[in-house]
Amino acid sequence: MAGPRPRPGILEIEPYVGGKAAVGGGAPAIKLSSNESAIGPSGKARAAYEALAGTLHRYPDGGCTSLRQGLARRFNLDPRQIVCGAGSDELIGLLVKAYAGPGDEVLYSQHGFLMYRLSALAAGAHPVAAPERDLTADVDALLARVTSRTRIVFIANPNNPTGSYLPAGELERLHAGLPPEVLLVIDAAYAEFVDAPDYASGAELAAAHPNVVMTRTFSKLFGLAALRVGWLYGGVAVVDVLNRVRGPFNVSDAAQAAAVAALEDVEHQAAARAHNDRWLPWLAREIAGLGFKVWPSVGNFLLVDFPREAGRDADAANAFLEKHGVIPRQMHAYGLPDSLRISVGLEQENRRLIEVLQEFAGRKGSA
Repeated sequence: MAGPRPRPGILEIEPYVGGKAAVGGGAPAIKLSSNESAIGPSGKARAAYEALAGTLHRYPDGGCTSLRQGLARRFNLDPRQIVCGAGSDELIGLLVKAYAGPGDEVLYSQHGFLMYRLSALAAGAHPVAAPERDLTADVDALLARVTSRTRIVFIANPNNPTGSYLPAGELERLHAGLPPEVLLVIDAAYAEFVDAPDYASGAELAAAHPNVVMTRTFSKLFGLAALRVGWLYGGVAVVDVLNRVRGPFNVSDAAQAAAVAALEDVEHQAAARAHNDRWLPWLAREIAGLGFKVWPSVGNFLLVDFPREAGRDADAANAFLEKHGVIPRQMHAYGLPDSLRISVGLEQENRRLIEVLQEFAGRKGSA
């Protein structure tokens, strides 16, 4: 059929589908499918957002000045080396748009965040997945797949959906093995949840090397997923490039104000971490006690394996949970068809999840 033709790679994209938010019939459901904050946003962030309702006719600050200054104070960074975006998803897409195209390769670990592959295809670049070891990124496997066409290497640390992470030393080894013209992007969306002593978000590497950037988000610990606020820290040259290709008003004024207020509400941040520190291990123990494999996680979610047995597999578990008003995330798109990803919820949501899984585990398999 005659008509406009999209660029090569576009029609290979299967549109990203977020975690389900409802079950059939409109019945109330427990949403554990999107790794959102269990306790929601800060009251101070809500107030800052609502305070701007009367100025919706004004354009936002295109430079996100107050937000970049707040991030610089909070994380001891240079505000001139920060770029804000509509979630870290936008920044990932902009990096690929700016640094990769037809004939280039974008490298990532096998079960890394889906947006790396989708962004590569959208830019006409070739996505390359390196195998993992025990659902953890393998530095040697990544380096073995670097070629003269590699332009960007993405590493989610911690990784979504596996919950695993690379220690700081492994990140340094990965960077040391890359040619200087290859950009290393450390996606640290879940960094605020990690307290492992050998973990590093990537900020120090980004400060020390012009070919490293770190991306972060307000969608997880800070509870602002609906507002789409992300940020990136990197060398001045990369920041300059992103400021040339991003939209001039890519973060709304209300989102900026809410993010600044969320940064300042350290008590709410501590409460969100404490909630996760309590309920993540509890869920892991309870689910493992039902006979399902639970992969170690340093995020606010768990990856759970189900047996390859009719009526008891991951698809059957997903259907059973949804039928009883609990929504996990299926993992077919990540190449993990035997698994479900389950976010940490509120206490009553977590307990209800276990009740339903107990009932599922007690059922006899059926074809």
